[in-house]
This record gives sequence, structure tokens and C-alpha cells, in this order.
Amino acid sequence: MRDVHIALALGSGAARGWAHIGVIKALNEMGIKVSIIGGTSIGSLVGAGYASGRLGEIEEWVRGMNRWQVFNLLDFGLSHGGLVVGEKVFNHAREQFGAINIEDLPIIYGAVATDLYSGREIWLRNGDVYDAARASCAMPGLLAPARYDERWLVDGGLVNPVPISLTRALGADFVIAVHLNSQLNTRTAGKSPRNMSPPSEEDKAALDVQEERVKGEDPDQGFFKHFLSQSQNYFDGVKQKFSGPEEKSPGVFGVMAGGIDIMQERITKARMAGDPADVLIQPKLGHIGILEFERGDEAIDIGYETTIRMRELIESEIELFESRLS
Repeated sequence: MRDVHIALALGSGAARGWAHIGVIKALNEMGIKVSIIGGTSIGSLVGAGYASGRLGEIEEWVRGMNRWQVFNLLDFGLSHGGLVVGEKVFNHAREQFGAINIEDLPIIYGAVATDLYSGREIWLRNGDVYDAARASCAMPGLLAPARYDERWLVDGGLVNPVPISLTRALGADFVIAVHLNSQLNTRTAGKSPRNMSPPSEEDKAALDVQEERVKGEDPDQGFFKHFLSQSQNYFDGVKQKFSGPEEKSPGVFGVMAGGIDIMQERITKARMAGDPADVLIQPKLGHIGILEFERGDEAIDIGYETTIRMRELIESEIELFESRLS
């Protein structure tokens, strides 16, 4: 009997995507050998780390993040087609975890992006793996489009949020898919998000440092850093806004995030109806905002625990599939 090619299709979901790390850890503990990785958006970044054998270092990096470390990785610049240029964080990943081309990875790997002008789904199968992940993660309005192979590319979640079809095309026999957006935002209007708590002394000190850095910097970065550096007034205002009796309208990022959630969930349902996974893992992450990258600890643990609870199902489905081939 030939070996079964098991693939992981890692879906989009921005900050929720750190749950992919926990899913992969659990599958490794089960002894499940993955030979193909397909990733969309944040799934392409985590998938690149796994395919290159650096998932442990990426987990350590993610678990150590706080909101100010996340902020320091953002290179603001509205003139580039997004709120964030995006080069800083992916260059950091390349420096931390090593530059490697997709063709040289020990695991078959592909990432999904979207051609900004034609709307076509683009499969990235060669070149620098972090350049591919950068293109796949370019969420419209937030992260600037990426130039890749003479195309301007944006987030793959616009066309294929959970890339089952890509893994099938890469030779997968059995696909384990991870869908991060099955639970639309579950926050209750008028309630304070977890990350909107008053700042700690460490946060205040970090904000003071940011305020000192404003002077002498370019206008784009200076504007955003100055905005966040008004620590006490800013956090007091946020706290009052979310804890007051009067229901407030959502802000621009809330509207954008909610719209992306809805769009991706509808597209995912439509695509999986025609091309289902053999096993579908859906961690409950609706309470984590798509921009709350500092909540990596929580997301990783949820991904891990969800997958461990499905252990019997996953193993039995693989065994059943293998028995059909014998």
C-alpha cells in the first residue's frame, strides 16, 4: 500500500491564525505526518514556519508578544495602499527564522493570494516563502498590496479562505482543514473587549517611550505613534466608551473587521460545499478580534485543545481512509 499524502489547509483569520500553531502541535503529538501545506493569509505564514521546521521558534515569538511589541512591528504608511506597509514584520520573520525558498522546503507548500486587478485566485509556489506569505496576508485597507511576479496581490481570503482546493492540486489524498472564522464575532455591543482594559504600569512606560520616539520621524509614523502615545487620556476614553450605559456605534476598524469576517465565512461555506475537507477543525475564536495579535497565548491554546478533543475522530478517519486503499 502506498503512503497516504496528508495535507493541512490552514485558513485565514488574521490574529486568530495563531491557533494554527496549537492545531499543528496537537497533530504532531498524535504522530500524524503531514506532507503538504496550503495556507491562506495568516495560515500561509504559520504554514511557512511549519514547512521550514521553525514552528517552535515562531510559537515562542508569538507567545512573547504584547500589544506594544506588535505595534513596534508595524510600519505605518497610508501612501502605500494600506494603513500598514507590512515589510517590517515579514523582514523580521525572515531574519528571525531564516530565509528559504518554497522550492527548497522539505514539505510541499503553497500559499493563496488574490490578483488585485483581475480578482483571480493566485497560487504561490516558488520564491521566498516569506514574500509569498506577505502577499497572501495583504488584507485590503490594513496591509498594503504586495508586488509579486509582476502582479499586485492582496489577501487570499478574498477568494479562498480555507485552501482545500490548493492542497488537492498539490497531491493531497487526505485533507485536514482549519477554519478560523466559523464563529462570527461574539462580542456583545456595549461590552468592553478584553484588550481594552486600563493600561498597566508596563504599558504606560512603553507608551512614554513611544512618545519620545515621535520627534524627528516621518509624518506617517509620527502621526500614528503620537496618537497612541496619549496614553492615559486615550485609555480612559476607551474604558468609558465601552463601559457606559449608552450603546456606541462601531469604529472604522470594527466595521472593517466585521465585514471581512462575514465575507470570508460566506465564501468558505460556499467553497467547502463543493470541495469538503476529510476532517474540519473549527476552533471557537469569535471572541478574539482579527487585529488582536497580542492574544497569541490564548489562540494557540484554543487551537491545541480543540484538536486534542477531536483526536479519536481524526485518527479513525485516517485509519478508515487507509483501509480503503489496501
